[in-house]
Amino acid sequence: MERFYRTNLINSLSGFKSVNLVGTIDGRGRTNLAIFSQVFHLGANPALMGMIVRPDSAPRHTLANLIETGSFTLNHIREDFYRQAHQTSANYSASESEFAACGFTPWFSGKVAAPYVRESSVKIGLEFRDRVDLAINRTILVIGAVVEIIVPGDCLLPDGYLDIEKAGTITSSGLDGYHTTQRLSRLSYAKVDREPREIAN
Repeated sequence: MERFYRTNLINSLSGFKSVNLVGTIDGRGRTNLAIFSQVFHLGANPALMGMIVRPDSAPRHTLANLIETGSFTLNHIREDFYRQAHQTSANYSASESEFAACGFTPWFSGKVAAPYVRESSVKIGLEFRDRVDLAINRTILVIGAVVEIIVPGDCLLPDGYLDIEKAGTITSSGLDGYHTTQRLSRLSYAKVDREPREIAN
């Protein structure tokens, strides 16, 4: 297959993915913001999240910053700013902050060193825990421990379920597709001797 055709196809095969703005800061106080669609849950106890970073054969400001300062943030993307979020993937220099270039506001909670995106409804602060270099394709798995969660109160249900659709979170497909969602239902814990029931919200 032609290179770009193959890239688009393989990137679309896995289906819908979470998409986040990753906020970091370097030791000189320069902020950085980058869009990532390879962010995933690794475990609830301890609370860990993983993120795949492309090979560091070229400068990777996000990777360098989070290793240097030990923290990064994940910020859910909403429909009203997905175009600006996409623009953060442009090749800005380390001295030019994507926050300013793309129209976002950095906000610091004081709990983690890295900046949050003020415009985001769902914000997650993480401390860097591990780096795993994947020999198969030279990508890098970054593992972070969740140390702070900032969400709208009316989106957090009594059982701990976070209604990200109500929070306005969007999803992505491939390298450049963005989607809003519509939840079908929540289902009860699956057991072999009974059919799942819908959970009332």
